[in-house]
Amino acid sequence: MSKETILEEIKGMSVLELNDLVKAIEEEFGVTAAAPVAAGGAVAAVEEEQSEFDVILTGAGASKINVIKIVREITGLGLKEAKDLVDNAPKAIKEKVSKEEAEATKAKLEEVGAAVEVK
Repeated sequence: MSKETILEEIKGMSVLELNDLVKAIEEEFGVTAAAPVAAGGAVAAVEEEQSEFDVILTGAGASKINVIKIVREITGLGLKEAKDLVDNAPKAIKEKVSKEEAEATKAKLEEVGAAVEVK
């Protein structure tokens, strides 16, 4: 079935049939057919092109000592500075890093039980 054939079929549908088709497509493929708002569309385009990410420690979890050790390893901070950072969460661990580095940092912290967010 070609794209032209599909378009011809759609042209012949009533509004109610089109509405049912859109709902079926949304359910089948897990997408939304809603048109983006002008400002929302611009934000979405910027997010797609984002190349720098911040890694935010949102909580130390049950194993605070291990989280402090990993924070020291990642940041190069001293023991007191790393402890203060963990105690005062949510705090940025790394800022303006690549997606790969942000994901690796997040994985290390989550491995020891920390709650981490990448923005």
